[in-house]
Amino acid sequence: MNHTTAILVRPGEPGRLIVVLPYSAGRVAKIKTIPGRHWHGPEKYWSVPRKTGAVEHLLALFADDRLELDASLREGAPQPPRPSAGPLMDRVHAAIRARHFSPRTEETYAGWIRRFIASAGPQPETLGEAEIGRFLSGLATDARVGAASQNQALAAILFLYQHVLGKEIMRVEGVVRAKRGIRVPVVLSRQEVLAVLNHMSGTPRLMAMFLYGAGLRVLECCQLRVKDIDFALNQLVVRAGKGNKDRFTTLPALIVQPIQRHLEAVRLQHQEDLKKDLGRVELPDALSRKYPDASREWGWQWVFPATSHYVDRLTGERRRHHLHESVLQRAFKEARVKAGLAKPASCHTLRHSFATHLLEDGYDIRTIQELLGHSDVSTTMIYTHVLNRGGRGVRSPADRLGLDGAEG
Repeated sequence: MNHTTAILVRPGEPGRLIVVLPYSAGRVAKIKTIPGRHWHGPEKYWSVPRKTGAVEHLLALFADDRLELDASLREGAPQPPRPSAGPLMDRVHAAIRARHFSPRTEETYAGWIRRFIASAGPQPETLGEAEIGRFLSGLATDARVGAASQNQALAAILFLYQHVLGKEIMRVEGVVRAKRGIRVPVVLSRQEVLAVLNHMSGTPRLMAMFLYGAGLRVLECCQLRVKDIDFALNQLVVRAGKGNKDRFTTLPALIVQPIQRHLEAVRLQHQEDLKKDLGRVELPDALSRKYPDASREWGWQWVFPATSHYVDRLTGERRRHHLHESVLQRAFKEARVKAGLAKPASCHTLRHSFATHLLEDGYDIRTIQELLGHSDVSTTMIYTHVLNRGGRGVRSPADRLGLDGAEG
């Protein structure tokens, strides 16, 4: 249970509850399952409908967090016991880590499993396909989650039964499936990319140039280490990307000098940390046991380090984390607004734009697939749809009528 930062719940405007939610991808995913929720950007809080059972639902939804309720909500409000899933969740985390899943996958799976237990009961070993089917159907009909989220929940529950409880789950019948829509990615033109970058500065601007210039995902950029940049070969090594795969991608010549200047400042910061008996970073897997001093070596340092240290809960060491992705995401959003773009672009849009512009420049689809790290070329083929449709790929028959466009 997270006792460090509480989730605050208090009355809002009539018919609404205010939820002050410390940021994490898992918490945001949970609150997005509540129908009628709304994010208040300037004030930095969520609001949800205040109806019968709303408080109880929040308590169950965030069963692994500490909720602080306003006194007016506590008085007379029933406090249902939270699921007694502590030892079970310890087994879940151990099973996930034994299979070397990413921290994000661990957080996501654990979140869905807690939610399933809160909904179906604290003893999942006594449940079966029928209860799983009802939970998944409820996600589609009541929570209105998308197909991807529903499939994610199913994968987490199957992991619980197969790898933690040792129980084989047969075919889950009668599930109301969330409808999977067909979407094309948002892509910025080259002029739009330039407009956004011109409204960014400092480290976020440099990171955004990596996203667009090398086709990186946000976390791949945040988790770059010094040794992953090869200036001699003008390439980057993306370590343990999506699907725990390594890959090579290009290092844009435009970035070389700015990143070298940036690394000089990072090296000076690291040297100051070493003088204070600091300078450690987290290492992947069990490398810290095999090479105890590697976490202080220059090559293992983050390219984009955080501004402060944290204390590792297992070792007690003071370490420096990489810059949190929310720093880049906020800077990009502000730049997009300042640039006056109406497209719902995000940081990931720069990766989409990288792929699309390479196709425009005549690079073959297999090369782009390798640079993006896609397992299947069909995933990469989505960019051919973006390229060949709309005003760029098709000339409208209206353009052949010879009209001047003025009203008759």
